[in-house]
Amino acid sequence: MVSNRSSVRTAMEESLQIQRLEEAPSARDFESRIESTNVPAVFNGCVKDWKAFSKWNPSNGGLDYLQERVGLCVVEAMLSSSAPVFYGDLRSHERVPLPFSAFIGLCKQRMRHSEDGSGACFESEQRGLLEPVSEYDREPYEDAPQQIYLAQVPIINTENEDRVQLESLREDIQTPVFLEDKVLASTNLWMNNAQARSSTHYDPHHNLLCIVSGCKQVVLWPPSASAILYPMPIYGEASNHSSVPLENPDFSNYPRAQCLMEYSQKVILHAGDALFIPEGWFHQVDSDDLTIAVNFWWRSNIVSNMSEHMDAYYLRIILRRLTDKEMKNFPRTLEALILHLLSPVGAEVLTCKFEEMDQQITEEDRNRFYQVFYGAFDDQFAAMDAILNGKELFALQVGTQ
Repeated sequence: MVSNRSSVRTAMEESLQIQRLEEAPSARDFESRIESTNVPAVFNGCVKDWKAFSKWNPSNGGLDYLQERVGLCVVEAMLSSSAPVFYGDLRSHERVPLPFSAFIGLCKQRMRHSEDGSGACFESEQRGLLEPVSEYDREPYEDAPQQIYLAQVPIINTENEDRVQLESLREDIQTPVFLEDKVLASTNLWMNNAQARSSTHYDPHHNLLCIVSGCKQVVLWPPSASAILYPMPIYGEASNHSSVPLENPDFSNYPRAQCLMEYSQKVILHAGDALFIPEGWFHQVDSDDLTIAVNFWWRSNIVSNMSEHMDAYYLRIILRRLTDKEMKNFPRTLEALILHLLSPVGAEVLTCKFEEMDQQITEEDRNRFYQVFYGAFDDQFAAMDAILNGKELFALQVGTQ
């Protein structure tokens, strides 16, 4: 299903609506009708013909197949004490080496508890499964297996072949026909043994997320919603992540985030479905127990064709467009500043500047200025009162010192 969460503000532009397609497009149609618009799209049943779709299914012996297929390979897993939420910045998780067979063992254990209804992991069973000989030999994931997530484990990586850890799974997946002409940067496995949620982030590449088994819910925001998502500092190691924890947002620190869900769209992906997530689109992913997915990343045509000697020009064009857009919102910004954020000192400085200006311009220009200035407010008298009240409060504070 696809649902638009906008209800209070104006409905999201028609051009940004996520579409769901029953048939996979040709490579030409994908590039001209979908990829070029930079808007997500869902492809129902897109990967049901993969070998992985039947062979990796945990309900059909898939865990045994994967264990036999991959063998003793050691993969890099994400370990997070904040699980079931997995944050992208390095302070919130660590990357740990993990035998793939050990992770499959955790998944089998999870399935047994789900089937018998216990829903808990018993220490004795963990020891029987992973066989630590003493407390000093125990791995950090053994006491809390739900804190482990196989995130972005490379099956194919054309940019760094040394990072590939699961090449043996390559023949079980197929590149969708509409991506056959793309130069793929990497193909990765994503697998969780318990419910998991990714922190809100965007990718610097186009992304096709394919569900092999299980179910994922993805909430998406267009790049134009960046301001209300408070991206982390651009030079930080997690610059593509939002600072807002959506499971418990602090609106006193992130006031613009109060309208986040009004700009979002939600998609539910079942086994066999695929979701195209264009570069720059923020997304948060919720995964059910034992969900297995594969994703493909590739560079967009825009980025691939962006010549370095044109960067300064493109930057000027983008800054001009952003400035023009923000100027349309200036009256509401000014209104919020005067009515809600203007301090007594600010009111005193503002009125002093007004008085200084009054002495330097003609009466006609002065009248025109105040007409334009106060005309920006829905309630001109409320703005005047806010400024004068602030000025009087400043005088009162000064008089008592």
